[in-house]
Amino acid sequence: MEGKMLAAFFDCPGGPENLYVKEVPRPIPKDGEVLVQVHASALNRADLLQRRGMYAPPPGASQILGLEAAGTVVALGPGDDGRWKVGDRVMALIGGGGNAQYVAVPEGQLIQIPHDMSDTDAAAIPEAWLTAFQLLHFVAKVQKGETVLIHAGASGVGTAAIQLCRLAGAVPMVTAGSSEKIEVAKKLGAETGFNYKTEDFGKKCLEATNNVGADIILDCVGATHWEKNLQCLNTDGRWVVYGLMGSGQINGDLLTKLLWKRGSIIGSLLRSRSSKYKAELVKAFTEQALPHFTPGGPIHLRPIVDSVYPLQKIPDAHQRMEDNKNTGKIVLKIPV
Repeated sequence: MEGKMLAAFFDCPGGPENLYVKEVPRPIPKDGEVLVQVHASALNRADLLQRRGMYAPPPGASQILGLEAAGTVVALGPGDDGRWKVGDRVMALIGGGGNAQYVAVPEGQLIQIPHDMSDTDAAAIPEAWLTAFQLLHFVAKVQKGETVLIHAGASGVGTAAIQLCRLAGAVPMVTAGSSEKIEVAKKLGAETGFNYKTEDFGKKCLEATNNVGADIILDCVGATHWEKNLQCLNTDGRWVVYGLMGSGQINGDLLTKLLWKRGSIIGSLLRSRSSKYKAELVKAFTEQALPHFTPGGPIHLRPIVDSVYPLQKIPDAHQRMEDNKNTGKIVLKIPV
């Protein structure tokens, strides 16, 4: 119906069973925005938190779930700068609204889809890869030869961070919850991996680095890992916290141990950043990383898609992520 679209929705916070698909008004692109017909979107931990009522979208963002999308430009808002035209295949980093048939996106937050890439692969890139790129380059300032410990190494961000470390000349190590996930991480370029459920990753990380430790830790877990993180953080190391899957409540002498290491703890969230910041991030990623998604170079970057669900099956998709069963990204196919 004209002016309407299908979108993922929930009436009250709760579990995956609260999700359903309903008809809602189609967005109208504002000044500096384009309208994208979405062919595929993807899930992120932020979607699970939002569904539970624990992570509200930033002011002005769509209340619909979905932080990334891939599809086709179908309309241009007023004041467009000519960067995009109707018919362009694009992937988008957004503050919300991706789990729907249409989404309005600021021009600077769009990336051209490589010509040989599918929509489902493209949908697995924006949030995960831009988060990983931001954490490594904008936040941690990774240098060639540094060692990076990546928690949740088989997640969307984790699988992206491994490959981006190799592109930057850094050495990635990972933690994950199963030997199968660690094997996937190694095939993507991880130097080694530790099963956090059965191994002391703090001790193992030190052993793997000749007692030097990790120069950078990318941490989406938080409290449950803090002591082992400090154990294996190198002197002057950077511990970047970008999620709290294991709680944010720390009980213990964190500051003394951090002080002795001369370590830095840096908090980072991407969703709440300004459009200007996101546009700068998209520009840097487009210039430095995007060309490597096309096969032929010495390093070929590739998004890892765990599974694809039709939009109507979004409760099942959320349940899979909630159960930590995914390796790589869970993608939603949007009906056209």
